[in-house]
Amino acid sequence: MKLIAILIFIATYILLLVLPKYRTYISLFSALLFVLIGILPFQKALSYIDWNVILMIGGTMGIVNLFIESKMPALMADVIIDKVASIKWAIISLAAFAGIVSAFIDNVATVLIIAPVAMDIAKKLNISPVYMIISIAISSNLQGAATLVGDTTSLLLGGYAKMDFIDFFFFKGRMGLFWIVQIGAVATIPILLLFFREYNQPIHLEEKQEVEDYFPSYLLILMVALLIIASFIPNKPEITNGLICTTLLLIGIIKEVVISKNKHALNNTLLQIDYETILLLMGLFVVIGGISEVGVINDISKIFSRFGKGNLFLIYTIIVWFSVFVSAFIDNIPYTATMLPVVSKIAQEMGIQPYLLYFGLLVGATLGGNITPIGASANITGLGILRKEGYEVKAKDFMKLSIPFTLTAVITGYILTWIIWR
Repeated sequence: MKLIAILIFIATYILLLVLPKYRTYISLFSALLFVLIGILPFQKALSYIDWNVILMIGGTMGIVNLFIESKMPALMADVIIDKVASIKWAIISLAAFAGIVSAFIDNVATVLIIAPVAMDIAKKLNISPVYMIISIAISSNLQGAATLVGDTTSLLLGGYAKMDFIDFFFFKGRMGLFWIVQIGAVATIPILLLFFREYNQPIHLEEKQEVEDYFPSYLLILMVALLIIASFIPNKPEITNGLICTTLLLIGIIKEVVISKNKHALNNTLLQIDYETILLLMGLFVVIGGISEVGVINDISKIFSRFGKGNLFLIYTIIVWFSVFVSAFIDNIPYTATMLPVVSKIAQEMGIQPYLLYFGLLVGATLGGNITPIGASANITGLGILRKEGYEVKAKDFMKLSIPFTLTAVITGYILTWIIWR
């Protein structure tokens, strides 16, 4: 059974890399194989799915869609831009704003919110929008690891390590991932200043976006507040965070349908939820459960431990930079989902708390996707927006900014995580 499980697992990853358009079907089919072959009984397969993470993703995506439709993010971007003196500072401000938004909203949604503003500025000033969009995309990726709801990888870590919203800020009396990521973001500002040093044209927006509805903004603020409050509740149900997000989404839809008389709100909002990512994760949870069931996770952890030779710093270093390398070429969602139990097993074998290795994994996996155009969904989305406007971006052009930006952020996070959590 172990050999069959390994072959299915390897085939799944190869197909996820070679056929990214079909990754959801690949994940679900692989999960089905584990059940049909008998590696995992159906009921046990369902138990491996983290329903709290699934509900959180669905609820957050729906609320974000209502937030986008309200035009509030566009207004916030306009206000920031109107306060700066030149296009250089407009780009850096937009990138920083994208990072802040992305700490609480999905990275792809962040790019979709802010990229149109950058495109508009570029058209008014008759300049190329290419590196403006790239800086927004990579900044949103950087901040994805900052909070529990910032990115799917954070949700995976939160679900697996039983971490709540507040734990990303302060955890076990120490500085959490939020502050590590913020320091990394600050460290990248000189990179952006150097790269955009010649973009000194003055800028001013004549009109600001008008907000159509403030209620989704209140919902988003309430979601964050309730997730924080829930962090302090002991012995709460495991799906508490998921129920918070889905309940608030339901309230938002009811408000649109009943009070705003928007008959299409239900369909429009539900259709905007990324069901492919949700189903992809459900399949991966089962696949990972299957290889764990037959002992493969134990075997992988022993390989890492063997390379690390029992040296914690060496193992930590391998995990961070291996994650950077892998995430530069494949989606970090399946990689993170696979590696979390591996990292946990390594820590268990070494007799240490796993949090240093957890955070190192997230720093490497989340930020590593910034290196290449295909390493993260936000990058693909940003380049897709440029392509629609007639701009084809080569990998080497993308990497002129992404490599120094990413290496600066990763090295900063790598050092800080070790200092704080060793």
